[in-house]
Amino acid sequence: MNNSFNNDKPIFIQIREIIEDQIVNGLLSEEEQAPSTNQLVSFYKINHATVAKGINQLVDEGILYKKRGIGMFVSKGAKDKLRDKRRKAFSDEYVVPLVQEASKLGISSNEIINLINQVKGSGNQ
Repeated sequence: MNNSFNNDKPIFIQIREIIEDQIVNGLLSEEEQAPSTNQLVSFYKINHATVAKGINQLVDEGILYKKRGIGMFVSKGAKDKLRDKRRKAFSDEYVVPLVQEASKLGISSNEIINLINQVKGSGNQ
């Protein structure tokens, strides 16, 4: 874990995304215990309420669940749910604007694919 934050978005969202990344990347598996609020507060040296807000969003989304007195755990299906959410966001945030701009510039679908393959082949991913 990296314990520095950027100023582009609220810290509670960055905490949520760190845990989401750990799930998507397989560092946290289904039914595995997630880092506790206290562990995150201690590691990142941030306010308890900030961490709790990020964690509670994951609970509300069904990504984590609480076992009273034990801690937070990764829900079954959390990885698939997060991947689906990110694929949709990827399309909305990257693919739609890309296609719109390409259309304005008269770039065909085949040209877009070729450009993507060039970038992938150049190691600039």
